[in-house]
Amino acid sequence: MKILWLDLNSSYAHSSLALPALHAQVMDDTSYEWDVIPATINENPGLIAGIISERQPDLIASTCWLFNHETLMHILCRTNVLLPKCMIVLGGPEFLGKNENFLRQHRFVSAVFRGEGEESFPQWLKVWQEKTAWQNIAGLCYIDENGDYHDNGVARTTAFGKLVPPERSVFFNWSKPFVQLETTRGCFNTCTFCVSGTEKPVRSLPLDTIRERLNLIQRQGIRNVRVLDRTFNYNNRRAKEMLKLFREYPDIRFHLEIHPALLSEELKTELASMPKGMLHLEAGIQSLHEEVLHTCRRTGNLNDSLEGLRYLCSLNNLETHADLIAGLPHYHLTEIFADVRTLASFQAGEIQLESLKVLPGTEMRRDAEKLGIRYSPFPPYEVLQTQDITPSELQTAHLLSRLIDSFYNTKAWKSITRRLIVEQKDFLPRFLDHLIRDGIADQPLALERRGTILYEFCKQHYPSYLTAMSLAWIEAGMSLKKAPAEKVRTKHVIPPDRWDICFGNYKEELRLCCLDDPDTGIRYWYGFETDIRRPEPAFKAITRHK
Repeated sequence: MKILWLDLNSSYAHSSLALPALHAQVMDDTSYEWDVIPATINENPGLIAGIISERQPDLIASTCWLFNHETLMHILCRTNVLLPKCMIVLGGPEFLGKNENFLRQHRFVSAVFRGEGEESFPQWLKVWQEKTAWQNIAGLCYIDENGDYHDNGVARTTAFGKLVPPERSVFFNWSKPFVQLETTRGCFNTCTFCVSGTEKPVRSLPLDTIRERLNLIQRQGIRNVRVLDRTFNYNNRRAKEMLKLFREYPDIRFHLEIHPALLSEELKTELASMPKGMLHLEAGIQSLHEEVLHTCRRTGNLNDSLEGLRYLCSLNNLETHADLIAGLPHYHLTEIFADVRTLASFQAGEIQLESLKVLPGTEMRRDAEKLGIRYSPFPPYEVLQTQDITPSELQTAHLLSRLIDSFYNTKAWKSITRRLIVEQKDFLPRFLDHLIRDGIADQPLALERRGTILYEFCKQHYPSYLTAMSLAWIEAGMSLKKAPAEKVRTKHVIPPDRWDICFGNYKEELRLCCLDDPDTGIRYWYGFETDIRRPEPAFKAITRHK
């Protein structure tokens, strides 16, 4: 039997654990011949279908999720024309809800799996040609020869800790800049918008097992690990033990999802003592309003969340990102703007503002009509309107998200953008209106162009920030011949007898420039290397003239 896995991702920077996770469970069975075709959603579906047909598989399998759904269907319907006798089976989060309509509309798909497949997929492979036996496969949904729909519920892995790890599979992709490590499965939280909200109970791997897998990851030279644990600190004692384990791998950076409301004092202390740069935290916030969180059934007190997030953002040894979701019930546009400003005041490393996706299998999807949520019937199922936010306001939220990504979440402009957001209450709506009027709010902009736009906007509306904007421009390595550096002196710059050094070491061969701040009386000095092609300054100092 020849199994072909279509590994369809958003880009080649992404990879899925589905193939190695499933293959690892049956890799010792020589009756299966496995093949894989990696592809992205940006490629021509007809060409991919042609490549698949050349391989002549007996079975095609793939994972279907929000952003590959449409392209995957285009590829598979073409493949079915070329290989009408080839069976096609799918799994993934797209099938956590009701699947009958999908199977009737896509008759070229023989079956779909709902839930976890490491145990049910190998069982199905043994009877894949005996359709009468499919009724015994947990999680399998299919239409039989008589046209009757069968739904075998949700598959749950009973022995998560005993599964063969995906890293043992020859199909585990070690070429990416990071790997994913699933340390728990399920989630203690009950968020109605999340597919993990119904995954109970939480199953965790023993620490020794995680250590063995990290050893393997380290031997492969991987330096970034995304820990797949829906709430890393749902158990503070285990979280502390995990952090101690991470200390054994000083050359690896760990990305964690953390709930700021559930931080114990002991865990706070442990986080504060972690080596600088080892942790990247994703803090689940979603909204800073109690009614929104209550409706979404998100566990955790709002005040505790704010206190925990403020603490995490204050730690200079790690970076904390926070996320907001536009389109949640009772969440108004004015509150979104206010929440972005609050997160900026906390100095969150990044702020992610996404639109609600009303996902299959979630409680929010089942209750959408009752909650007054209107959403797209096609992937990615984005919210279109609620009782609390209009379609045009959702578009504004989308453009606000682009503004945040382009300016706040960009290292070069982060500091000045944060100051403007926090210190000038009207900056965000005012700047967003400016970008919309100029027709560039939703356009990709080069780093230099973004800096120029922000400088000219400050020049017109917030002139007291021009020096700060120029300093950000210089330190980002931008051209000193452009407008944001118009007050920078570059000719005949002679160093003073004494200055306070901010960074770097002064050498006579450095090319100096300086900038005066008339409001503070501070002169800023920068030195640039002349013998290496590095645009950023290598030296900075200040002198005071008042």
